[in-house]
Amino acid sequence: MPQNITNDHDLRAAISGLSPAEQRALGGQFVANVGHLSQDPRINRAIDAASNPDISLAELEETYKTVKAFATQTYTACGSDADWAAQAEHFVAAAAAAALSSDDQTGARGAWKAAMQARMAKNCEMILIDDGAAANESENQYQMAERYLEGLPQ
Repeated sequence: MPQNITNDHDLRAAISGLSPAEQRALGGQFVANVGHLSQDPRINRAIDAASNPDISLAELEETYKTVKAFATQTYTACGSDADWAAQAEHFVAAAAAAALSSDDQTGARGAWKAAMQARMAKNCEMILIDDGAAANESENQYQMAERYLEGLPQ
């Protein structure tokens, strides 16, 4: 039976029922949706790692550390200069790190944190291109989550 996700409460509930590998995969989809805001190859590696159910723990940890370091590095770009492209890239990196993180690393579900960081990246893009009519990232995520859940075995 398809799940109808229409708000953040529904999204959080859907995420809470996912395994860590499923969380990574869905979080990776959230990152991929804003991945165009970063040209750094570490983002693409993180997206690939998130979608790989057969990834080794060592490779997952290494990819997480690499993208987390990138998120930390780009954090200094946020703030004073209002460089919206740099800020968007930071939030993409933070979303990628969240998607690859385990619950005990973040204290919360990784896919949910990835969703929130991806929304921040999208907000920066909307400011950068001066287009408040851009697609609603929350709505995009609800639809992505619905499609993802439909594809899971029952």
